[in-house]
Amino acid sequence: MDIQQLPKIELHLHLDCSLSYDVVKKLKPGITKEQYEKEFIAPANCSSLEEYLKCANAPIAIMQTPEQLELVTQDLFEQLNADNVIYAELRFAPLQHLEKGLSPEQVVDIVAKATKKGIAETGIEAGIILCTLRHFSEEQSMQTVKLAEQFKGTKVVGFDIAADETQPVENHVKAFQYAREHGIPCTAHAGEARGPESVEEVITQLKPQRIGHGVRSAENPELLDHLKKHDIHLEVCPTSNVQTGIFDSVSQHNLHYIYQNGNSMSINTDGRAISNVSLLEEYQKIEQHFSWQERHFLQCNQYAIDAAFTDPQTKAELHKKLLSGFKRFLH
Repeated sequence: MDIQQLPKIELHLHLDCSLSYDVVKKLKPGITKEQYEKEFIAPANCSSLEEYLKCANAPIAIMQTPEQLELVTQDLFEQLNADNVIYAELRFAPLQHLEKGLSPEQVVDIVAKATKKGIAETGIEAGIILCTLRHFSEEQSMQTVKLAEQFKGTKVVGFDIAADETQPVENHVKAFQYAREHGIPCTAHAGEARGPESVEEVITQLKPQRIGHGVRSAENPELLDHLKKHDIHLEVCPTSNVQTGIFDSVSQHNLHYIYQNGNSMSINTDGRAISNVSLLEEYQKIEQHFSWQERHFLQCNQYAIDAAFTDPQTKAELHKKLLSGFKRFLH
């Protein structure tokens, strides 16, 4: 199977964790490949999720001006194009990009316009998810969700909570409630650093339509069935899950078990630079370790389109594009 040629959907993709060496060289002239690997790529086996997240500090530091934000967004579209991605959702926390005097509104506006330009240049459909972070205050969470509301109708399509999963969610309940009341689709990171209880906490208190990662739900079959019954989509990121120590290797990952259980799930990179992986490479690893065929990848991409934060017309067009791209490979 020619995995490169398969059309792909990517729903779980952090803009600030996906800076290629090429774009970093433009933003930090003089940086060597060795320095880049040390600062922008997480170790293959981190001691914790916290160590993995620390690798976002270097890229965020060079995403503080309009030019920097534009270049990073453009760079990500080039990476998506190389992977034959036809739809992607890029996520980031706007409140982390204010160090050089930009306002949160300016940050979102710059990324939204750069995304629009990326779509026009590559033909890749895309949306933006704005993230609050676990350690943020209630006020910061509300500020972020109100930005998602303010930019509705641009390329901003949803709201997420990211960062250290061991921190409580109490500060964010109000923001997620606000999102529901204002028709803003939500996803939430859970079931990664902590077990199934973290997913239960999030679906009870925040009520998102999707879970970022969520793979540890499989440790509780009843929970996994609950997610399936309520069509809560799991955004699975295999390589990242190995890095953060959930699994020893991709071959040990439970993604095939989740797939066989009939849960709605997609395959994603999480952070292309931090995890040092492309979506093509994620697919290759899965093919190698689980003998997945075209039909498995097609099903996951169909699930992803159904769970995407986009309008019915775009979904219908994506389904059409996906099927025609897979047709020549399906037996």
